[in-house]
Formats: sequence, structure tokens, C-alpha cells
Amino acid sequence: MILLPLPLFPLQPILSRIVRRVAAENPSMFNRLGPWVGADYIIDPINLPFALHLRPDREQPILRAVSRRALPPHAAHISGKFLDLLELIDADLDGDALFFSRALVIEGNTEAVVSLRNALDDIDGSIAERVAGMFGAPGRAALTAMRRAGERARHKEARA
Repeated sequence: MILLPLPLFPLQPILSRIVRRVAAENPSMFNRLGPWVGADYIIDPINLPFALHLRPDREQPILRAVSRRALPPHAAHISGKFLDLLELIDADLDGDALFFSRALVIEGNTEAVVSLRNALDDIDGSIAERVAGMFGAPGRAALTAMRRAGERARHKEARA
């Protein structure tokens, strides 16, 4: 059986809408990025079949799904399980603890990653909840289901 690459184009308008909304609602976050405004980051949820290319740019922010086989040039590459990355965005998990437990891998410019983390920390409220809210009741239900799945997985790992 030959596995064909996952078509990523259906995700692109959704991801673009998300990043434009977050950027428009939080213009001050770009101040925390300092020289890393417009830098390219790869966010790699290792349990999904694609990575994400993020460019936090004031005028033209980018968030798009990309094949791991064709990553664009980037300042930093951040990888971990999808749910860990999701909770990390909202500061529900300790990034240092994830890093030292090797559940989070950072490659490239760590100063760029710290600047991105600081910019996300400046956003009031939950980014995940805001994004889920963009999609109404189905989005909020999906977020709740993902969070529950993450809790079950952590409890299962803790017992193992």
C-alpha cells in the first residue's frame, strides 16, 4: 500500500484566518518579539501528519501547514505533542519542565523562541479558547474534547 502525502491546502484558509485574527486582536505582542518580528518558526506537532510554519509579522502574519519533507528556512524549530503545544500556548504547561523532560524539543535560535514565548504570554486570556470561539459551538466542543483527551493521556502516562 502506497501512502500519498496529505493534501494540506484545505487547512490553509483556516490557519490564515486564525493568525490574522490573533495578530489583529493583539498588536502589542509584536513589541515583545523585538528583532524576531517577521522571523520564521516551525511548530511541529509530532503526532500530526504535518508541521506549521509561523511568521509573526505585523502586516502579513503567516500560519500555514507544511510538509516535514519541505520545511522553509526558519530561525527556530519547536516540536512536541500537539496537546502539549496547545497547552503551552496558553501557559497551562511549564515550557521549561517540558523542555527538560524532553517532551519539547527546541532547535535553532533559542532567543527567538524565548521572544515568541514572551509575546504569547502578553496575550490576555486563552488563545486556544479564542480560536475555538471563531468556529462557534463546534470549535468550542472540539477544544473541550482535545483537552479531555490530553488529560486522559497525561493520567495514563503518570500511571505507567
